Amino acid sequence: MVEKLYTMKEASKILGVHIRTIQKWDKAGKIRCIRTIGGKRRIPESEIKRILGIHEERKIVG
Repeated sequence: MVEKLYTMKEASKILGVHIRTIQKWDKAGKIRCIRTIGGKRRIPESEIKRILGIHEERKIVG
């Protein structure tokens, strides 16, 4: 399954911080951003959940 990617604007609204803060976190290695071919940052949903302290429960299939 493909993970949802958020724009900087979307992520800043969800996290309640300024876009510049996310840029600083990216530079400091505090958040993992993915770069598009055009150089734009996208933040994976898993990173947003990690920052917010939301943990997904994984089902074990077997």
